Amino acid sequence: MKTEESQRQKKIGSVLQRDLVDILQTAATQGGMRGVIISVSKVSVTVDLSVAKVYLSIFPNDKAKELVEGIKSNQPFIRHELAQRTRNQLRRMPQLYFFVDDSLEHIDKIEQSLKGKDNPIKDPDLLDKHKKS
Repeated sequence: MKTEESQRQKKIGSVLQRDLVDILQTAATQGGMRGVIISVSKVSVTVDLSVAKVYLSIFPNDKAKELVEGIKSNQPFIRHELAQRTRNQLRRMPQLYFFVDDSLEHIDKIEQSLKGKDNPIKDPDLLDKHKKS
């Protein structure tokens, strides 16, 4: 059963989202990854506010896996930086978990299919590719 997020969870999620965008984009630019756009598409916080799931949209998409691995390995630094920025708003910093948000890529594949470029009737193997895991 999935419950609706409380106002507090939404507010904390949006505070984390705003600051994470700034931290991650600055780190990518300083790390020499110019031309890479990192956006935080969603931050969902658990009811007890101990865990925050961070969904990242990364452009260009071919850099996503590599970038998320780098972000995961720097998670303690990112969490510390985030705690510094939000110390007046949050007593405890939630544990951060990062995921690639591939919804835009999925939407693009659906659009390609609708335009007739991929025809699952002629090529049944395409159906497996379009299943959302």
